[in-house]
Amino acid sequence: MHLRCGACGATHPADRLVIRCHCGGLLDVVIDRNGPIDRAIFDRRLTALVGAERSGVWRYRELLPPLPDTAIVTKPEGNTNLYEVPGLAAWAGVSRLVLKHEGENPTGSFKDRGMTVATSHALWVGASVVACASTGNTSASVAAYAAAAGLPAIVFLPVGKISAAKLGQAIAYGARIVQIRGDFDAAMALVQEAARRFGIYLLNSINPFRLEGQKTIVVELLHQLGWEVPDWIILPGGNLGNTAAVGKALAELHEVGLIGRMPRVAVVQAEGAAPFYAAYRTGFKEYRPVHPETVATAIRIGDPVSYAKARRTIEVTGGVVAAVSDAAILEAKARIDRAGIGCEPASAATLAGLRALVAEGVIPVGASVAGILTGHLMKDTDAVMAYHLGPDAETHPLANPPRVIDPTPAALEELLSEVL
Repeated sequence: MHLRCGACGATHPADRLVIRCHCGGLLDVVIDRNGPIDRAIFDRRLTALVGAERSGVWRYRELLPPLPDTAIVTKPEGNTNLYEVPGLAAWAGVSRLVLKHEGENPTGSFKDRGMTVATSHALWVGASVVACASTGNTSASVAAYAAAAGLPAIVFLPVGKISAAKLGQAIAYGARIVQIRGDFDAAMALVQEAARRFGIYLLNSINPFRLEGQKTIVVELLHQLGWEVPDWIILPGGNLGNTAAVGKALAELHEVGLIGRMPRVAVVQAEGAAPFYAAYRTGFKEYRPVHPETVATAIRIGDPVSYAKARRTIEVTGGVVAAVSDAAILEAKARIDRAGIGCEPASAATLAGLRALVAEGVIPVGASVAGILTGHLMKDTDAVMAYHLGPDAETHPLANPPRVIDPTPAALEELLSEVL
């Protein structure tokens, strides 16, 4: 195992605290494998009740960095469900849609998959402190896994730009909270400076070991589908770590013979935070950071650090990038919620983007699609209350405000007559 720079090709040892190449480029983990991988080994591990193999990440350890068992920090994570709701497929306009809900991870988001691998690597290389910048989900996951590993954690958050639920998680798990007067990108710049100057182990998706864990979203998805590859995989795009991880996973699965073809990947951003979409529209000839603003706080990022790796995913899979309005995101979220699944706003960009891409003729009606939901409904209850009880709630087609009645049989009869 070693690290390789995607910009200059330089290699670095994997047993050191190295996050970026000396040229500034992003690093990939390169794992030497001995021949093909037998799918049956993954099936056998499904019966594990304890230990690392209980994890929906470490179950696939042949595809992961070969870290010693003594370093592995697991809660366990993964093992997230697939949901197939015909009504959501029909609303989006496709014949088949399955949704993989990464909000079912221990801290409520996909971040736990990356954090188990990166925190384990931090222990292996002897890190003394870990840190991250975050819009919320990363901070919760870093704080939880650092606590499990017995490592101090520092999280840098944009002040006033994080939901109370996510902030509460980071506080509860014992991380040191630093709030920045600025946006996520300012917090990201500061935490990278802290990592360079003080030797702090950085746990953002710039860390290549984070992406190794996040690869297993796709690995587990395809395992659950019996290794039948969908036509499209669609996911939200913020800092673009997941986009990078999905592309790396697909390339490696194809290389070792676990899948026979590559699906196309669609990445969906919020219109108010869509630098990747803008670059895609130019054929990736131009890239400009933006000042982000969207109700989908988990993807409110204007200068994504994994841009180069995400671009590679789109190019390798023949993928596309889309952008959707906040209104479209909130309507899609309400529909996912009403299906009994639930998700935070950023997750709903997946369904909103799929509907838009089908309407544009990019994704055909007959396509089989796997969508990724990245965060739990309870991550942002403020968004739920605003949609259903806010000043413009009456304009929302699925608004569901509570009813207040007098404690009388007549009032009860009137209410039940509407329901029954």
